[in-house]
Amino acid sequence: MSTKEIEKDNLNLHVELCAQRYENLEKRLTSIETKVSSLAETIQSSQNSMTKVMIGTAGTVVAGVISTVVVLLTKF
Repeated sequence: MSTKEIEKDNLNLHVELCAQRYENLEKRLTSIETKVSSLAETIQSSQNSMTKVMIGTAGTVVAGVISTVVVLLTKF
């Protein structure tokens, strides 16, 4: 006899199996939530690092342009 057939005949067994299934689902969902939270934190820290790199790069480009303008102005 399959589990489905046994569950159809025995309501108490069905209730117990459903409780176990829901408990397992809850554990899996909790695990997924933990992993998603960890991933979100990693993405946030990476995004902050990328912002710092972009600001540093922009500063370097601006400094290069300013120094080029100064050199050109002093030569002419």
